[in-house]
Parts: sequence; structure tokens; C-alpha cells
Amino acid sequence: MKIIVPMAGLGKRMRPHTLTTPKPLLPIAGRPIVMRLVEDIVRICGQKVEEIAFVIHPSFGEKTEKNLLQVAESLGSKGKIYYQEEPLGTAHAILCAGDSLQGNVVVAFADTLFKADFQLDTTKDGIIWVQKIDDPRQFGVVKLNEQGEIIEFVEKPQTFVSDLAIIGIYYFKDGAYLKKHLQYLLDNNIKDKGEYQLTNALENMKNEGTKFSTGQVLEWLDCGNKDVTVYTNQRYLSFLEERKAPLRAKSAQIENSVIIEPCFIDADVKISNSVVGPYVSVGRGTHIQNSVVRNCIIQENSHLENLNLHNSMIGNSVKWVAQPLNVSVGDFNQIS
Repeated sequence: MKIIVPMAGLGKRMRPHTLTTPKPLLPIAGRPIVMRLVEDIVRICGQKVEEIAFVIHPSFGEKTEKNLLQVAESLGSKGKIYYQEEPLGTAHAILCAGDSLQGNVVVAFADTLFKADFQLDTTKDGIIWVQKIDDPRQFGVVKLNEQGEIIEFVEKPQTFVSDLAIIGIYYFKDGAYLKKHLQYLLDNNIKDKGEYQLTNALENMKNEGTKFSTGQVLEWLDCGNKDVTVYTNQRYLSFLEERKAPLRAKSAQIENSVIIEPCFIDADVKISNSVVGPYVSVGRGTHIQNSVVRNCIIQENSHLENLNLHNSMIGNSVKWVAQPLNVSVGDFNQIS
């Protein structure tokens, strides 16, 4: 089994955080998004994952490449790095990892996380994970027959075709066969909305006899912008709490403070005279003092003091010291 993770996008909707850190390396519950994603895929595979391949933009740099290889190694797999220099579409992104398109392959785009309780059925020709949504116009969608088999793939339909959106996770029994159909799109310059789309390759494979089934997850979580990423952090902390996963490092120091679970508190964090939680992730080496923090992601080595934060995302090495109020308020005032 191999996993391919296309993640070459520059994450413009997540700025300013992605000016210094590629979006898939931003933290969810204290670990990079891409690490959480591949951990969950390895969990459902039910077999050894021999290789995890990452398709990145060359500008991500040596440090990012090293971090990604460590992610693969931590899961007992060999890591490989491929490059996509131009945003030419989903089919092109996967084909950039062409040398890894062999045998059983899971393709997972690195801006989505999920909750699932199933084991992957590797006897299927292909599985496309979908979720019913209210507005499918920004997604690829599938149409099903009465037997539940996929009969049509449509990329970002502007008129209603189906409300079953493809969430960005796919299984292919034969990676080499997928590669053949991806290459066909490029060789014949077959584009949809200006890009080489995976859905076109899937449609061609279906027409040649590949039977695609749909997969369902219990919950689908997005990491496309700040607000949805903070929400994803909230839900993922709840998942980890259900699994009874450890969420607080032994070296964390909590002084005269209240922690409202679930929260992730990493190593060498110091929290004093504060209320933190619920749904807060605090990165390694961060100090929080005289503050109230709830539903937030706070990254590493930051110093926060005299703050009241909610639904916020704070980067690495931030120093933010606010001035406490010194006021005189008379009777019957209403302040909001």
C-alpha cells in the first residue's frame, strides 16, 4: 500500500500563517495537518503502508521536506518527495508522483481531515469518499445508480447534478492503471475549467469498466481558511478525547490556572493565572499568563499576556502583551 498526498498549493486563504509555513504543516491538535491526515489513513488501511509520497511546491524548502520525511518515518513508512511547479490541476498533481503509482494506492489531498470507523476494502476496483453537502458547486460530485455504483463524475457543477461531494480521498486497486489515464489527459491536453482534472480520468476509467464505489466518513473536516481550521481543531480535540489519547505533555507547567478540557498542551508550555479551554491547542514552549483563551490554536514559543481570546489562531514566536484595563465606571452604565 502507498499513500500519495498532493499538497503543492500555497494556501493563500490561510495567510498570514502560510507566509512562513506551508498550510499542511499548520497544527491541528498540536500536530501538522498532513500528519493527522496520514495517521488516519494508516489507521483505516488495515495493512502496512510501505511508502508515503508528498507532492509539494519547490519553494517549500529543505526544512519542510525534512519534516515530511519524518512524518512518514514516524508511521513506519518510507517517505518520498515530488514537486509540482505549476498549479495545473488535480490530475497533474497526482501524476507528479508517477513513480509511486503502483499497486494499491490511496490518494488524499492535504486540506481535509476526517473521522471514520471502517477498514479499507482493498478488493474494490476503486473507492471515492463522498459527503452530502448543501452547496456542491465548488466540489467534484458523483451520481449513483440504484445499486449505489458511481455512474458519473462532474467537476464543480454550476447547475445541480448531485449533492454528493468528493471529499478528496480516493483508493485505487491498480495505481499503474490510474497513471495511464492521468497521462492520457496531459498527452491530449484534455482540460476542464482550465486544468487537468482527476474527475476526467475517473470518468474515462469508469467507461473502460472500472467499478467505483463510494465511501462514507462519520465526519469531514476542512482546513481551507482560519475559521474552519479552528473549528477542525475543536472537533479533532474531541475525537482524541474519545480515543483517550494523551493531550498534555508531562513537562507542561500549570500554575494557579484552570484547564477546561479538551485541550492539547505541548511540552514546555507554561500557563499561569489563566483560564484555558475548552478546545485550545497550545504549541511547544508557549507561555500564557493572566489570560482567558478558548477555542484557539496557539503555535510554538509564543508569549501571551493579559488577553481574552476566542476563535483565534496565533502563529509561532508571537509576543503579545496587552495592557489590563484601569477604569472607573459609574452606576447604571451598560458597556458592550
